[in-house]
Amino acid sequence: MATAPAIELRGVGRRYGERLALVDVSVSVPAGATLVVFGPNGAGKSTLLRMLATLLRPHAGSARILGEPLPKRDWEVRGRIGLLAHEGMLYRDLSARENLRFHARLHKLPERRVEELLERSELLPRANDPVRTLSRGLLQRVAVCRSVLHDPELLLLDEPRANLDPAARALIEPLIGRVSGRTRVVTSHDPAGGLAEADIALGLRGGRTELLAPAAEVDTIAIEALYR
Repeated sequence: MATAPAIELRGVGRRYGERLALVDVSVSVPAGATLVVFGPNGAGKSTLLRMLATLLRPHAGSARILGEPLPKRDWEVRGRIGLLAHEGMLYRDLSARENLRFHARLHKLPERRVEELLERSELLPRANDPVRTLSRGLLQRVAVCRSVLHDPELLLLDEPRANLDPAARALIEPLIGRVSGRTRVVTSHDPAGGLAEADIALGLRGGRTELLAPAAEVDTIAIEALYR
């Protein structure tokens, strides 16, 4: 029997007042696959991620995430999704350890999970410092840890390698990269790098689908055209 897609969007739309943020977006993502979303600023990429994370409701079309229809059963899937948003979603006056412990309690996880991630991301030396005192690169590593703390089935990643040097990228790759084995939706402004990690490429411009194809059939020229 065929496995249901991890993500199934059909004609999805979202607006902010009179402004259309997403218009008639349809895409299907198999379990374990990676969808990489390209497009200029304001194309609708972050809106799409927030909708998939059940933080925004679609105003048109239908959406099914991890087998559950949205928004009717969004409460069923929230705990199975990890979101790495652009703003990091951290309490800036708390330390990295305190932030992760707070989220661990929400998911009823043992503290050893927090310590494991702090060690794997090489954050232990700064674990007790308020996150407002950390560099952007260290903040990103804390945010990555928060997004995978509860071992989610679906990862939603908004420019996940932003502000990271090559060594830090290598540290987080096992947590959020293809090797993690999770279904992933990744936004990217890097045509070559994004295509290299994608199974499916989605290009948005003005909230509309300009490109949707298997990544192996897309070249960087087609992605670069979205930004012109």
